[in-house]
Amino acid sequence: MSALLQSWPSPATILLVDDDPFLANSRKFVLERRMFKVERAADAADAFIRLEEPGFAARLALVIVELRQPGVGAPAFVSELTSRFPKMPVLVLDRTGEVAPDDFGEHVRFLPRHATTEDVLARACEMVSPSHLQVA
Repeated sequence: MSALLQSWPSPATILLVDDDPFLANSRKFVLERRMFKVERAADAADAFIRLEEPGFAARLALVIVELRQPGVGAPAFVSELTSRFPKMPVLVLDRTGEVAPDDFGEHVRFLPRHATTEDVLARACEMVSPSHLQVA
């Protein structure tokens, strides 16, 4: 039995950085139903702590970020994240005009802040490389 479990593909891991507990839990639920493993960070500081854990960043297929509270906001977080991990796919949920898409690399995509959880799921599926996906 353990050989079977070891050969089974593991789900893609997403880091969801969202300071709204209700929306974060809703998005986490929908993403996990699609066979993603979702780790949540409540703010930018928490996310960077997780990213510095040995091996954590290497397991990530995508970072989804929506930050509205005081502190490090989405633009500053994405700027720092892309400087540390330039090839990491990042999905930013933002207010129109909050972040200029040209300010970041080719691996950063945007959705409106009030996108539905289904829109977030669809974009996440587009952004995660096929090697991270398993059949649902």
